[in-house]
Amino acid sequence: MTANELRSKYIAFFKSKGHAEISGKSLIPDNDPTVLFTTAGMHPLVPYLMGEPHPAGTRLTDYQKCIRTGDIDSVGDSSHLTCFEMLGNWSLGDYFKKEAIEFSFEFLTDPKWLGIPVEKLSVTVFAGDNEVPRDDESAEIWHGLGIPRERIHFLPREDNWWGPAGETGPCGPDTEMFIDTGKAACSPGCRPGCHCGKYIEIWNDVFMQYSKQKDGSYKKLERKCVDTGMGIERTVAMLSGKKSVYETEIFTPFIKSVEAVSGKKYGINEADDVSIRIICDHARAAAFILGDSKGVTPSNVGAGYVLRRLIRRAVRHGRKLGVDGVFLGTVAQVAIDMYAEPYPEIGEKADFILAELKAEEEKFLVTLQKGEAEFDKMLPNLLKNPQKVMSGRLAFKLYDTYGFPIELTEELAAEGGLTVNREEFDEAFKKHQELSRAGSEQVFKGGLADHSEQTTAYHTATHLLQKALRTVLGEHVAQKGSNITAERMRFDFTHPAPMTAEEIATVERIVNEQIQADLQVTMEIMSLEEAKASGALALFGEKYESSVKVYSIGNFSKEVCGGPHVDRTGGMGIFRIQKEQSSSAGVRRIRAVLEK
Repeated sequence: MTANELRSKYIAFFKSKGHAEISGKSLIPDNDPTVLFTTAGMHPLVPYLMGEPHPAGTRLTDYQKCIRTGDIDSVGDSSHLTCFEMLGNWSLGDYFKKEAIEFSFEFLTDPKWLGIPVEKLSVTVFAGDNEVPRDDESAEIWHGLGIPRERIHFLPREDNWWGPAGETGPCGPDTEMFIDTGKAACSPGCRPGCHCGKYIEIWNDVFMQYSKQKDGSYKKLERKCVDTGMGIERTVAMLSGKKSVYETEIFTPFIKSVEAVSGKKYGINEADDVSIRIICDHARAAAFILGDSKGVTPSNVGAGYVLRRLIRRAVRHGRKLGVDGVFLGTVAQVAIDMYAEPYPEIGEKADFILAELKAEEEKFLVTLQKGEAEFDKMLPNLLKNPQKVMSGRLAFKLYDTYGFPIELTEELAAEGGLTVNREEFDEAFKKHQELSRAGSEQVFKGGLADHSEQTTAYHTATHLLQKALRTVLGEHVAQKGSNITAERMRFDFTHPAPMTAEEIATVERIVNEQIQADLQVTMEIMSLEEAKASGALALFGEKYESSVKVYSIGNFSKEVCGGPHVDRTGGMGIFRIQKEQSSSAGVRRIRAVLEK
């Protein structure tokens, strides 16, 4: 089965079960500063799982592009990816365990859909602990469908529990479905969840039936939700009988493109295969990020830094394969051709994707030249060292000052008969990471996902700010992104020049006037066409459903938005603009606070 077939079958199945198909969202989460990218299909649905009504109803299904950055260093083996697609279906206070499990079983085993033999299917359910009882209900539902008890495994919290997204909020047990690959068991205790490769997870149903409280206790929810996820790449590999996602029809065209530019063949030398897999994954991920509706560009911070790291790691592995010039555009073109239909924005931004990749590659090649020149300057003194060891401190200086990868430093050192004190380098690098992480935690702590009173007020303030900016600067102003914590808000918008002190003061005054007027905030559900006809602003580049929520703040502001918002503006606090600066070409950034 191909990825396109799986995607179509999944959506068709859940539409036949009364689910509304919704659009997958941007890879760049809106108003969630806790993460850099959309990491799972449920990520854009968090506000609705937490109680916001969804305009499309209570049964939803979609496919979503995702990026997970924690596995970047693991990419190169036969299974890890930074970029993947997730299929999902949701019940927002509608059906619960029985229907969700029955849907999963039918889609997996019915010949009309995936047709997986029941005897190959094993499942896991939550084993229970001192805080939450064992999920016998799910186990009995599976058994009633024909899964023998010996293939129903009770696993602990670390295996079969989801959430909450923050310190408190909705959470619950999950049930996971595994395919038996037929491989021999690694031990008598081998079971789903074991990493030997005998059992591969294919699907996960999360049952949000509890709310974690501040004191750590769990309270049962009246409105229970279901959140499920199935990874396209992994599922296609299993259905095709492939041992690796890189052996599927999804990656074959990528591998061929790398073979074409490098002259190396996949499947002959494992070291080359690692580099080929890294290039395939990273070029694909970079195309997804650059081609996103809210795509970022390479930079030294946040999501832009991750993108730069992906591109530069791919370039370095290109050099390992003997590629000296610019080549990533050739590989990225495969992604553009493959995904332009399910994700039209990638096709629409093809020229931009290729131009940005070329510019970043060329920039990095200059970096490599500078690093190599600096190493050549160091070499005579290094060769005087009787131990023929380059200090990790010097290697880290090349990395920190010139962006020169440690692996290349080790290669150059080896050519000169030297080794690098990797332990000392790793220590310096770890210290650098800890400092970066500490700064990141300051930037990203809090987050709109907790729906606290303060973050809700800041989110509402972005509506007031955008309208005030359009009033003062002109209707060319459009939101380009926002970042909200419990301490402040950041708002990016289109404008060609720095704001004057008078313009800043006027915008500040207009926003405060609306807060002091204690305006009522109301919400209506209407079609996207009706919303636009009514004068409601919509976020440029965002994907919306056919039915949307429109929030009006008195007669002052009207926007298409997912929420949450305060009921009235009075009591939000005094709005103060702390800084107005450039964000990128043609985009300005305002940092502001609400003082109580």
